[in-house]
Amino acid sequence: MPLKKIVTVCLALLVAGCAGPQTQELLGSAIVAAPVTEIAGNHSIFIATTRKKSDDPNKVFDGERSATLNYARVNVTVPGVHTTGQIERRSRGKSDDPAKYFMASEVVGYDTQPKFSSALNADISARGGRVMVFVHGYNTGFDDAVYRLTQIVHDSGYPGTPMLFSWASGAKTTDYVYDKESASAARDQLEVTLRMLQQSGARRIDIVAHSMGTWVTMETLRQMAISGDRDLGGKLGDVVLASPDIDVDVFKSQMRRYGKPDKPFILLLSDDDRALRLSGLIAGSRPRVGDYKDAADLASYGVTVVDLSKVKGSDSFNHTKFADNPALVKMIGQRLREDDGFASDRDVTDRISLLAQ
Repeated sequence: MPLKKIVTVCLALLVAGCAGPQTQELLGSAIVAAPVTEIAGNHSIFIATTRKKSDDPNKVFDGERSATLNYARVNVTVPGVHTTGQIERRSRGKSDDPAKYFMASEVVGYDTQPKFSSALNADISARGGRVMVFVHGYNTGFDDAVYRLTQIVHDSGYPGTPMLFSWASGAKTTDYVYDKESASAARDQLEVTLRMLQQSGARRIDIVAHSMGTWVTMETLRQMAISGDRDLGGKLGDVVLASPDIDVDVFKSQMRRYGKPDKPFILLLSDDDRALRLSGLIAGSRPRVGDYKDAADLASYGVTVVDLSKVKGSDSFNHTKFADNPALVKMIGQRLREDDGFASDRDVTDRISLLAQ
């Protein structure tokens, strides 16, 4: 088979790797009224993004790159019929019913960083000083990223402020290279976002990154280490790297430059991750961190490796187990909620490992 056709087939298969339904509409038409008893949760998601504002107001932000950060807050409701690990999305032709589907009920934009920081700081203070930053992966529309973070926060029971860092994914199957370049271009802006949180009232900043989002995260952490402040002045909490789409040798070089973390990064991998297997094929049959079989080799760099190969996922590519496996997402949430030292952190991580076995 010609190389071009192989790459095309691989990219076509990767479509299920990170994204959900490709509607790309965050806001719909008039929302059907629903009783409060039929709503399971209402979450405010704060957003820093390198995406441009969309000409379509229903998309809010699109896949084009912005030279500067844009800021927003989105309120999202979770339906009462929600099943842990799932994102109930409205399909085309269906009404915007919050009793049945995840629904964005309000979007607030901020035209300056100080205005955004003021609203963000107020929320952080009200929620006890904790922030979780989520960095999404390849082929992810803005809507998919917002709903995925909402699902993680809701299902994990995370009590702090949820913050989405959304880089400019093209949200197209054939945009793998474009997405990789967009992820690289977003490194400085992710550092700006983390530094902004460092200057806020946050006392602890956790990071959860998925797939290609782990590349953005690791590159940012690497350059933070080079600057001499790798842990945000001691505020950096847990760093969870789920299904990393990073070349193994590149990851090792990143970790060497960062140095062994004071608090080991949590690395979730699975050798049945078909999306990463295809990504590795595109990269010249080189292993990706997320499906690397030598966990002990990676552990020596200061990461806690959790092998999820035996954990069941709900997508056919086994690429989103960290969020769509009901037991796992709850345990990750418990790990993120722990705040009384390494002993309890270790205990929760051990329980996650037991689940994986």
